[in-house]
Amino acid sequence: MSNQESKANSRSLPYSVWPAQALRQLERDGADALGITLYELMQRAGQAAFELARAQWPQARSWLILCGQGNNGGDGYVTARLAQAAGYRVTLLACDSDKPLPEEAQRAREAWLEAGGEIHAADAAWPEQVDLIVDALLGTGINRAPAGPCLRLIKQANAHAAPVLALDMPSGLSAATGCAPGEAIAATQTLSFIALKPGQITGKARDLIGELRYADLGLSPFLAGENAPMVRFDASFLSHWLKPRRPTSHKGNHGRLLVVGGDTGTAGAIRMTAEAALRAGSGLVRVLTHRDNIAPVLTARPEIMVDELTEASLQSGLAWADVIAIGPGLGQREWGQNALKAVTTSEKPMLWDADALNLLAINAEKRQNRIITPHPGEAARLLGIKTSEVESDRLLAAQQLAARYGGVVVLKGAGTLIASEQGEMAFADVGNAGMASGGMGDVLSGIIASMMGQQLALFDAACAGCVAHGAAADAVAARRGTRGMLATDLFELLWQFVNPEMTQ
Repeated sequence: MSNQESKANSRSLPYSVWPAQALRQLERDGADALGITLYELMQRAGQAAFELARAQWPQARSWLILCGQGNNGGDGYVTARLAQAAGYRVTLLACDSDKPLPEEAQRAREAWLEAGGEIHAADAAWPEQVDLIVDALLGTGINRAPAGPCLRLIKQANAHAAPVLALDMPSGLSAATGCAPGEAIAATQTLSFIALKPGQITGKARDLIGELRYADLGLSPFLAGENAPMVRFDASFLSHWLKPRRPTSHKGNHGRLLVVGGDTGTAGAIRMTAEAALRAGSGLVRVLTHRDNIAPVLTARPEIMVDELTEASLQSGLAWADVIAIGPGLGQREWGQNALKAVTTSEKPMLWDADALNLLAINAEKRQNRIITPHPGEAARLLGIKTSEVESDRLLAAQQLAARYGGVVVLKGAGTLIASEQGEMAFADVGNAGMASGGMGDVLSGIIASMMGQQLALFDAACAGCVAHGAAADAVAARRGTRGMLATDLFELLWQFVNPEMTQ
């Protein structure tokens, strides 16, 4: 999401995330707890939208407000009434339906009309001058592709040069999953009401949300007492996991990591994983790899201990290690299969990535001492479904992976998800398009494995590793842009995120 990584905006967003299907009840309970009506909440939503729009686009004098048939449309009617009262030129287009408006939205519509506002049909001509578009068409309730008048308005808004403020959700984007089953508004900013939703953080949200803003509508006292089932993490949370080290600590206190992989021609993968672990704070890192890779890895990074992968060296390494990472460059030949088979005998904390996951998809087994880190294609193979099915509901895919394979799952991609079989779910709200390049997954594996060796529980290690990885990439992008980013570029700036006390 553009600018979502900005420090100022991140501080204004809550860490709690609520499933879309829980929002209606959360809204009712919150209103009851504060002794206010749902209509009052709608008034507050419209007020928050009006104030944000006026502050963000002070030069915009001509507003076009698009209202739908639900409560999201009601928020739009309130925004329109306030803007007109403040002297702005407001044109309101509404998608009519045979179904009646919800009670609160109907009251907001009537208040708009009583204030002298006009309601134009969805196919009415747009004014010659439109400085700002307010999207209040579909909100959080969509579960299928937009059609009819709403679809036409979405296409017109996307083709127009004016900025778009989406109320709660860009129309056409699912609040539940972050999937866009059809055409969807590409918002400049999105104002989330009451709670953050999964669809604002993961999946197509990264293309459509724009800058995410938040308004609690005065429900923060109530929300503070509620336990959200999901959580959002950004770089500001790293200090929660990563405390300053004691002056008397030594390398043995910070984890002995064994990294297994790197078949012929893949020295780069295993080297990046091992170096990432060292850069993230591992005390000792030992690599077992193909003999052809020993010299290249040692030459590139002499701090890594490297040996040829044999049956004897693997058994010795498994006994020595606190944590095991296997998969980068492993391949699927007998060489790699035998290594993975030997690793499965260990009960130590471990991370499986890359070809270890492809082999796991062939011979599935469940265990609780493991983190797996699939990208959507690997996740699809592990679940026996299409990649498009994974991306259509990333939350469900992560939950299914955790249920089938145990331990902790990191489902990589835009808005990385971390899930456990116990029902924990987190979003790593960091990262950018520059990370779509070779080797990023190898670096992530090393960082997460390093966190495991530094005494973090599996779920916390996965969360901390994903956040540090994405935050370092955001720092690189801030300096150099996203195009041309290399996985090893992250090493230059990773230090400030694994040592959060340095930048507080």
